[in-house]
Formats: sequence, structure tokens, C-alpha cells
Amino acid sequence: MRKYHPSPHTGLQMEAPRSGTYLPAGYAPQYPPAAVQGPPEHTGRPTFQTNYQVPQSGYPGPQASYTVSTSGHEGYAATRLPIQNNQTIVLANTQWMPAPPPILNCPPGLEYLNQIDQLLIHQQVELLEVLTGFETNNKFEIKNSLGQMVYVAVEDTDCCTRNCCEASRPFTLRILDHLGQEVMTLERPLKCSSCCFPCCLQEIEIQAPPGVPIGYVTQTWHPCLPKLTLQNDKRENVLKVVGPCVACTCCSDIDFEIKSLDEVTRIGKITKQWSGCVKEAFTDSDNFGIQFPLDLEVKMKAVTLGACFLIDYMFFEGCE
Repeated sequence: MRKYHPSPHTGLQMEAPRSGTYLPAGYAPQYPPAAVQGPPEHTGRPTFQTNYQVPQSGYPGPQASYTVSTSGHEGYAATRLPIQNNQTIVLANTQWMPAPPPILNCPPGLEYLNQIDQLLIHQQVELLEVLTGFETNNKFEIKNSLGQMVYVAVEDTDCCTRNCCEASRPFTLRILDHLGQEVMTLERPLKCSSCCFPCCLQEIEIQAPPGVPIGYVTQTWHPCLPKLTLQNDKRENVLKVVGPCVACTCCSDIDFEIKSLDEVTRIGKITKQWSGCVKEAFTDSDNFGIQFPLDLEVKMKAVTLGACFLIDYMFFEGCE
């Protein structure tokens, strides 16, 4: 197929129509092959989601203050997210991952995870926290391997809880898409953080859509190794996460391996990335990478993302 070239004087020019499939000049596919690859069974026709549970009674739903205003072009935008207490997230020159079509039996907003096998999580540095040590709500950017924004995660806890309970604090982590819609909610209850109390271990619940649990991450007691178990919505064990004996290693990445239940087969990993001496010494702002199989169930990918946040709070939130 011959390419079309725009003329500087007359705008776009096209040849006469001919048999076959062709694209007019200036047309950009909605899902560029180099940026996002769809699943092998994708036919280009959207399918519709069915069999969704309704949110549990009593759940208030996403907060009304979560809105997004964008401006820009070619996929780049300045995004402003009001959070709470007049706080906002401002993301400048942000390129968002193209929105995929709906997928059958996939919670709304998780279609993005169906097309990727890696996630990058970057925690924003809070100047107030660096200067005063006053703990603020954490904010995270969640990107794909190309650096395109997939989600934004914001912590929703009160000031007293953050600064009294610190890294052991219970929290609600809201995960938003490019429209500011809350597609996932992570709920961490208050639990004992000492390895000497195996009867009260850490856990986190993953909801998608908010109010509908799709999985859990629970800490498995071990005297030396950090171990987590990934469970489905029925609390059936699906995968294990096993970390190193010493979780705080200087000047190198730290891998938490995602394994089968018998801990024989490694299928992926969650990596705490070394951010440099200055950032590691003066902030608790962390970077993580997640690798999992492309064909892993979408809900379990979301549970793996929840495991990454639980690992951050358990082992690295207070490292400064």
C-alpha cells in the first residue's frame, strides 16, 4: 500500500479509491501495534461485560471529589486530580495508555491489564514529608513498560492514622483511570506487624469494581523469609510471593518472586528498584516493577498489584 503525503499548500491529498483496505493520510490507529498489543483472540469487535456483582451494601462508592481535567494533544495531557483536604495530583505531559475495548467477564477498568505483562509503580516525592518528616498521603503513578500511564493510585487515610501508626497503618488505596473513575480499591486493615505474632498477620483486600472483592493478599508466617499468599475472591490460594531474607539491601534491586503454590515454579516477580543514595536516604518514595505472564488472569494481575503495595508498606514505607 502506497503512503499518502500531505501537501503544504492544499492539506491532505488522497488518491482515488481502489479495492482493498487503505488508510487516509493522517489517520492514526486507535491501538498502535508498537504501543499496545491486544490479546490473540481479539477480533476488533468489542465484547460486553456480564455477570458483574453489584457493590456490597453500605459501600459509599467512589468519592465525588475525584475528577480529572486534561489538556494537550497526541495523547499527552496535564492531569489534575483533587484528592482531599484541598490536595491534588498534577501530572504534566502525561501520555496515557490507549483505552482497550471491553472484555467479557472482566471488571470495568481492568481491561488494561489484559494487554500487558509488566507494570512500573513510581511513588511521588512529597516535599512536605521530606522537609518535616510529617507523613502525608502517598500517591503513585502506575505505568506500562513503554512509560504510558495506566492508573494513578492515591492513599485515603486521616492525618492521625498516618502519623501514629506509620508503616503499619490501615489504609484505603484508590486506583483511578485517566477519567478519574475509581476502578479498583485496596483495603488494608490494622494488623500487628511483628513476626512474633503469627496469629495477626498482614493482609489486603482487592476490590474491582469498588465494593466487590476479587482477591486477597495475606502474609504467611515464616521466621526468616517474607512470604505472601495470593488468593482469589473465594479465598482459595492461587500463588505465592517469596522475598529475600534481608529485605532492606543497599545499592541493589530487591526481588520478591511470584511462584506456584508449591514454590517450585517461578512465574514472575515484584522488584523494589534501587532509586539512588539521595532518594533512598532522605525519602520513603519507592519505585517498583512487576512482571507476570501475559496470559495470567486479569483479576490475579490486579491481586499481584495489591501485593506490591502491601510489600511497599510492610518493608519500605519506613525506610528513610
